[in-house]
Amino acid sequence: MKTLTYDLHLHSCLSPCGDNDMTPAMIAGMAKVIGLDLIALTDHNSCKNCPAISRAASAYGILFLPGMELTTAEEVHVLCYFPSLDTAMSFDHCVSDHLPAIQNKPAIFGDQLICDEEDQILGQEERLLISATDIPFDSVYNLVCQYSGIMVPAHINKSSTSLLGNLGFIPEGSRFSCAEVKNDSDWPLLQQQYPYLTECNHLCSSDAHSLNFIHEPIYTLATSGTSLPDILSAIQKKL
Repeated sequence: MKTLTYDLHLHSCLSPCGDNDMTPAMIAGMAKVIGLDLIALTDHNSCKNCPAISRAASAYGILFLPGMELTTAEEVHVLCYFPSLDTAMSFDHCVSDHLPAIQNKPAIFGDQLICDEEDQILGQEERLLISATDIPFDSVYNLVCQYSGIMVPAHINKSSTSLLGNLGFIPEGSRFSCAEVKNDSDWPLLQQQYPYLTECNHLCSSDAHSLNFIHEPIYTLATSGTSLPDILSAIQKKL
C-alpha cells in the first residue's frame, strides 16, 4: 500500500471565482513546494485546463487526477473524477451540451482563462461556468459512470451549493460511495445524522480558489498503486 498526501478540490483561472494566478504551472509549483503527492483540478463545469495542469504536474513529479465540479440542476456541486484525460475531456464535451447559453461578464464574475502548461493564455470560455446545468442530481452517478468516472458530492454539509444544504436529505436510490467534507471532525456527526454515510468514504480538500488556500499535506489517501484507476478505487470505499 502507498500513502499519498492530497488536495482533490482545486480551481484554476478557468473558474470565474478562481484567482487569475491559479494557473496550471503555478498550481503545480505550489503543490510541489507544499509537498503534496496528488492533486486534482475541479473547475466549475469544465475540464479545459486539465491537459495543461496534467503536463505541469508531471514535470514536478506530482500525480494528477483530472476532474470537474459539476453543478446540477438543483445547484448541488458534485466532484467528478476520471481515470484519464481522454475520458475527462469527453465528459467536458458532454457537460458543455447541458450548460445554458449565459454569457460570462468578466467584470462581474471574473475571467475564465484557458492556459497551456507554461501559463500562456490560449483563450477564454465565453459561457458562464458557474451556471447550473440541466443535469439532475439523481442522474449524475449513471452519467459519470458512462465515462468510467466516479462522483463525490462536494462540501456535503456546506450551507449552500451542497447536497445537504440545497436538498436537505440524501435522495433514495443514491449510489455514491464517497463524500467531501471541509473538516474531518464533521464526519462522525454526519454519519450519525445520515445513516447512508456510514457506508461511505470521505475526503477533505481545500476548494482552493487562490494559491494560499491549497491544503498543506495533512490529509492522506491509502492506495494499492499510483495509477489513476488505483486512485479512483481508493477514493471509493468498497461496500
